Amino acid sequence: MSDISFHDLSSLNTTQRAGLLKRAEGDLSAFVEKVRPIIQAVREEGDAALIRFAREFDKANVREGGLKVSEAEFDAAFDKVEKEVVESIRFGIENIRHFHEEQKPETMWLKEIRPGAYAGDRYTPIASVALYVPRGKGAFPSVTMMTSVPAVIAGVPRIAIVTPPTSDGSVDAATLVAARLAGVETVYKCGGAQAVAAVAYGTETVKPALKIVGPGSPWVVAAKSVLSSIINTGLPAGPSEAIIFADDSVDGGLAALDLLIEAEHGPDSSAYLVTHSRKVAEAALAAFPDHWSRMTEQRVEFSRAVLTGKRGGIVLTASLEESYRFINDYAPEHLEILSKEPFAHLGHITEAAEILMGPHTPVTLANFILGPNAVLPTSRWARTYGPLSVTDFVKRSSVGYVTSAAYPELAQHARRLARYEGFSSHENAVSEIRDRYLAG
Repeated sequence: MSDISFHDLSSLNTTQRAGLLKRAEGDLSAFVEKVRPIIQAVREEGDAALIRFAREFDKANVREGGLKVSEAEFDAAFDKVEKEVVESIRFGIENIRHFHEEQKPETMWLKEIRPGAYAGDRYTPIASVALYVPRGKGAFPSVTMMTSVPAVIAGVPRIAIVTPPTSDGSVDAATLVAARLAGVETVYKCGGAQAVAAVAYGTETVKPALKIVGPGSPWVVAAKSVLSSIINTGLPAGPSEAIIFADDSVDGGLAALDLLIEAEHGPDSSAYLVTHSRKVAEAALAAFPDHWSRMTEQRVEFSRAVLTGKRGGIVLTASLEESYRFINDYAPEHLEILSKEPFAHLGHITEAAEILMGPHTPVTLANFILGPNAVLPTSRWARTYGPLSVTDFVKRSSVGYVTSAAYPELAQHARRLARYEGFSSHENAVSEIRDRYLAG
């Protein structure tokens, strides 16, 4: 399959190698300029702008007064989704809930730093959060599961989902099923940049939120960038990306099979098979036609665009060490370690948002039902961000408590440092002036 992009890493110069690290949202400048008028329209016109943009961008017939999903629409969704799918959504939510319950921090902890002096942290839920669930290239109840469950576990009082409507003005039924089963009953029919603007500023129907989380297109990422001073935009989650790392202990056909998982999300995805084995690379190339023959036409089109383009294909390295270096430089959203001995490689990889070990742990399991969160940082942000978690929905306050017995020693040292830095009020607050007030 000669049209698959094939990169012999050792033969590439610095510029060519850097080109392999680029993602679709790497340069958002063109999108930023396009989203500004959309954001302004939502801010000024509210619901009217959301309805207009739903018709213009989503080709969806959203009626006036119909931006919020009704209770009847929630009820009807359970009749529209096959019972087996509902069962799998329940199964996935159960696993996701078990995983994220373990992440929930204790409400408060205090440690005695010095005799009689205590310090610690207290965690409280964020008051309001919006969850973005994309739709442009498919329906994603799994994103609803991954964003809703940790928000509910964290105890966020007001949770709302924003998601693009379908052509008839409804919301994907499985998304509504997942929302209700996870514990979220507020869903708004808006997507794209206009949805980010709606939850940032609020409209007649959409209540403003303090934070928005969830993956989205470059339009969504650009809107988050513009509005980052208005609303907390959370971890950077853009178009899908994955590296399938394979050593010479696995069949290249299996590597090709898993490479297609994230590549089929859309032409703006990124997906590489990284291997030092030419045998594995050649077997993968030979396997694509058979894999594609078992996929739907749209997903073949999407994945072919990725794997024959500038952000996908096969990267052949000269050694395992070169493979490790490339993976760490790339810092992928999803990483599979395809090996019969995956733990032998794990210690060499430090930069990846999600690491899936061995031939029985494909990205598919993690995306839907394994338990860890599948909303992950993209575009190399795995170097400083981790997966979405319960802690993304709580805020941390430091707590301090000093007893009368511990105060004098602490005050003495603080007073010296305050005087050194030239802050007289700081110094006075721990001086004999305070002692007189405390004695009285």
